[in-house]
Amino acid sequence: MGLFTQVVEHIWKLPRAYTRVARVERDVCVPADDGASLLTDIWWPTGDVPPPTLLMRSPYGRSGPFGELLGSIYARRGIRVLVQSCRGTFGSGGSFAPQFNERADGLATLRWLERQPWFDGRLAMSGPSYLGYVQWAIAADAGPSLRAICPHITMSNLAGYWYRGGSFALDDAIGWTALVSTQEGVRFPLLHALLRSTERKVRRHIDHLPIAEMDEQIIGRRVPFWRDFVNHASLEDPFWVPADHSRRVADIRVPVNMVTGWYDIFLPLQLADYRTLVAAGNSPHLLIGPWTHTDGAGMAHQVRETLATVTAHLCNKADGLREAKVRLHLMGAAQWQDFPSWPPPGFVARPWYLHAGGRLAMAPPASSAPDRYRYDPANPTPIVGGSFLSRGSGRRNQSNVEKRSDVHTYTSDPLLHDLDVIGDVEAQIFVSSSLEYFDVFVRLCDVDETGRSTNVCDGIERVDPRRWRRAEDGSFEIRVGLWPTAQRFRAGHRIRVQVSSGAHPRFIRNLGTGDPLATATAMRIADQAVHHEPGRPSAVFLPTVR
Repeated sequence: MGLFTQVVEHIWKLPRAYTRVARVERDVCVPADDGASLLTDIWWPTGDVPPPTLLMRSPYGRSGPFGELLGSIYARRGIRVLVQSCRGTFGSGGSFAPQFNERADGLATLRWLERQPWFDGRLAMSGPSYLGYVQWAIAADAGPSLRAICPHITMSNLAGYWYRGGSFALDDAIGWTALVSTQEGVRFPLLHALLRSTERKVRRHIDHLPIAEMDEQIIGRRVPFWRDFVNHASLEDPFWVPADHSRRVADIRVPVNMVTGWYDIFLPLQLADYRTLVAAGNSPHLLIGPWTHTDGAGMAHQVRETLATVTAHLCNKADGLREAKVRLHLMGAAQWQDFPSWPPPGFVARPWYLHAGGRLAMAPPASSAPDRYRYDPANPTPIVGGSFLSRGSGRRNQSNVEKRSDVHTYTSDPLLHDLDVIGDVEAQIFVSSSLEYFDVFVRLCDVDETGRSTNVCDGIERVDPRRWRRAEDGSFEIRVGLWPTAQRFRAGHRIRVQVSSGAHPRFIRNLGTGDPLATATAMRIADQAVHHEPGRPSAVFLPTVR
């Protein structure tokens, strides 16, 4: 692992290591409140000076990138590292019930840590995704030992992602379920990952109905937490309250450093946590790059930001911790820009209206007939690129999906000047449907001089009578929150908006019946109409300075 670690450190452009790994204690038993043993590996750096401590709690094992690699990287920079397997994973006692035990087990681990004779009261936590979620679970009540947290590409309320817009993140939910349910039985994990064996199996069964049975189809057995995902398919379900730590974020007083990506699956929720911190008087660092959830470049920045945070707040050295609180990568310009806050000051949401003939313009629309299309759940509109976990995420050519009859596009004239869009993006779509149950998916794209259309950001909203009401004219006024972005539309490029009723399998296809998510099998075709006229001016709102 030593040579591999050094190669990664070079590629990631990390600060020079100044010490070595003295030893690694394996399988240390940390007692949970109910007596379960939480297995923990401890990485010790060399040196006579007591080191600060970094805790990472993970459901993905204590080897690989979250154990061997990061443990070695941080220890070689004078940090004692604890890598703990979450309950029910990789030898830790109890059963893995995602999200529900992390608060109790995390606080129990902290109390154990404070009793150790070698612990000097300086603790930070770090880690991406689920390793970040566990930080939100305890940070508000951790006490004075916790000096800083670094929750990267993550959020305080995981259910907020599964059911975004009233829909269900099918591909990520079943893909992640399959990953964590089978990871300990894989004999050759590197080969398994290279062959994308789990992802390929998910893809073979992604259209199976009812979706409650997908665990048996893909994994070969019932998985209790998959059944929870599909049987409690609403943010309003009280089942999720114990796993929602968003209400604790405002009480966090320690420094926070957050890294995420414009195509990360949790971006809107992470920025909601950022705003909660700021409103409560905290002043977190935030860095957003042009990355997906699993991008290696994003991981490099996460490690660099963690090292800077530990150095500044546990070792009282400001080396590497930037003065600017917010740093954003402006896509389309390939440059980093610093701001005092998010969203950046000076950017105002301005409407770009949908017009007849597939036009997009800042002028309001004239009277016109709506654009009609048919959505068939048996042939659902596919997703191409965007924010999800499986292969094909990120920026992708939209030419094939934009040729479909169930996708309408609205395109501006070529821009005369560069246009920077930085902030929250929202759409207001006036739509009629032959059904009461359907989806509205909106995507913002950048079209270059050659006509190549590339996705920038998108969002979905599920329409049903409990959440949306028809107007007297029979139409719905649907507000769709898209992913935030920072995109320069260059002079000569055009802005494009896609409107459709699906993004399969990223979001589960709407079967048109309103039947329960877990058990639905019947399908109904929806005839849709997108309106663009003075009384129903569909638009996308782009934050710009002019």
